[in-house]
Amino acid sequence: MTTAAQQYGQALYELARDEQVSQPILEQMQSLVAAFREESDFLRLLASPNLPKEERCQILDDSFRGEIHPYLLNFLKILTREGLAGKFPDCCKHYQSLYYTDHDILPVRVYTAQALTLQQEKQLTEKLESITGKSVLLQKHIQPDCLGGVRIVYNGKQVDGTVKSRLDAVGKLLKNTVV
Repeated sequence: MTTAAQQYGQALYELARDEQVSQPILEQMQSLVAAFREESDFLRLLASPNLPKEERCQILDDSFRGEIHPYLLNFLKILTREGLAGKFPDCCKHYQSLYYTDHDILPVRVYTAQALTLQQEKQLTEKLESITGKSVLLQKHIQPDCLGGVRIVYNGKQVDGTVKSRLDAVGKLLKNTVV
């Protein structure tokens, strides 16, 4: 992530926090990032030197005025004018990180072979919250090659209780065993 993305993301976060609109802006940012991921040409259009900056800003107005918070719309226009529209996803990551820190939210990536039941999600969330002392936000991923069990990743830590990791460990042990 570039310094510019961090600075812009932080500036928007501080404004949104001070104006008490940080949560709705975060939700809108996340929706826009997902939409831009699906329609990657839109960000390329905003960064295109072939169109004057004012036309690109008008495209933003036409597309989003009344649909997203004015602070977020103006933020997109600033990025466009500064030639940084392509940094929007990184700005959002930094904004989200600041929001999560301020609200004691811990994002946790959870990898399983099958979707967790609501009861399993609840139990896992409660257990992680008791361990970390933070509100846990599960980011669930289905990975059939896990075979079973669960792999949890948070704060640079990984707890791997998948069947695959256990089989890999047994395989290494057998490989290193002299008969």
